[in-house]
Amino acid sequence: MDIAVLVKASLDVNMIKADSEGRILFDSIPLAISEYDRNAVAEAVRIKGELGGKVVAFSVLTWGPVDKRAREIENVMREALALGADEAHVVVDDTILPGDVSVTAEVLSNLIKKTGDFGLILAGEGSMDMMSAQLPVRIAYKLGYPVATFARKIEVINGAVKVTRDLEDVLQVVELPLPAVVSVTGEINQPRLPTLLQIRKSFAKPYKAYTISEIGMDAPEKLFPFDDIKLVTVSRKNMIIEGENLEEIAEKLIDKLIEEGVVRV
Repeated sequence: MDIAVLVKASLDVNMIKADSEGRILFDSIPLAISEYDRNAVAEAVRIKGELGGKVVAFSVLTWGPVDKRAREIENVMREALALGADEAHVVVDDTILPGDVSVTAEVLSNLIKKTGDFGLILAGEGSMDMMSAQLPVRIAYKLGYPVATFARKIEVINGAVKVTRDLEDVLQVVELPLPAVVSVTGEINQPRLPTLLQIRKSFAKPYKAYTISEIGMDAPEKLFPFDDIKLVTVSRKNMIIEGENLEEIAEKLIDKLIEEGVVRV
């Protein structure tokens, strides 16, 4: 059974940059593989080991400019290949930048249909930059497949997939007919860092980039704007509480917390 796995080249949230007014400098933030997508790739490789077939990684460049980011998204997909995917297909096109989740879902669903027949499509529960958690559900809708989200365990049995879903306060077990779409949580596995040999071998694996016209799509009429997004700033009050002893300091602290509305009596 061939497995498709969705991989996003996300803004590296550990490298956020902003100007003096707090506006995020998107073009200056490097791209990195989204953390939950590592889990999705590792799970796809595990299932492939049990059932055979191949693992194909798919992505869409959602952050520009293309002349800078084309190399970055290839590096991200080479990491997915080093983690065990067999080939990678991406769409890199100026007309869909910056990425809108509805457009990204349309592009990916068309790319997946163009590339082959997949019994299972895996994705991370959300990307580390936008974390909308919408993409797997949108793709399932467009492909007409059943979908299960927030999976912490996946079993493929007799033409169906059994999924244990993590709903915070309860675990839910569902069974879906194949083909299906499943998004995974970080608890599903512990991805290993690729070895140097795996990284070197990844450059021998197929990697293909497309424009949207090459997958039979026209440029979208409108994209969600990312023109003026600012960092949330938190200012501290820097209050200093002094006293003759700990008891006096504690009393003053409690009074101040009550005054600020942090503690109610």
